[in-house]
Amino acid sequence: MDQVFAPPGETWQQVSHRLAELRRLLLGICIVVGTAAAAVLGSWFAGWWLAVVTVVAGVVAAIWGLWLIDRNWRAWGYAERADDLLVTCGVLFKQLTVVPYGRMQFVDVKSGPLERRFGLATVQLHTASPATDARIPGLPPDEAARLRDRLAALGEARAAGL
Repeated sequence: MDQVFAPPGETWQQVSHRLAELRRLLLGICIVVGTAAAAVLGSWFAGWWLAVVTVVAGVVAAIWGLWLIDRNWRAWGYAERADDLLVTCGVLFKQLTVVPYGRMQFVDVKSGPLERRFGLATVQLHTASPATDARIPGLPPDEAARLRDRLAALGEARAAGL
């Protein structure tokens, strides 16, 4: 079944481990702020026992979230082939997107403030059909620039032959 979502014989590139670090930081902030707010409100309205239950639930959510972040990070990958780009992602709901170079209209590179702080960028591919659009998050900026330039050049060359 994995051959459907990651054809063998391809050189698969994984996204940067810093994407997982960024997501862990965001999870930690959300868990700490959410748990603290819920514990304070719970102790005011229902007593100390609700604050304890809330903290335990926050710890369980943090452990589960950390496990999910690692699995999600490992699921992202891309492979450059002669005529198309393969992008795979997903753990529970796996997805493989094949984007023919000749169908690409333009390529975006995005990087928000936190992504820049972690040295990451996202490459977004746009085609005539939104169903075949693809994105690759968590790339180092130099790899994102290289991929952007390569995909744009291949897209232009393949589109000229249509």
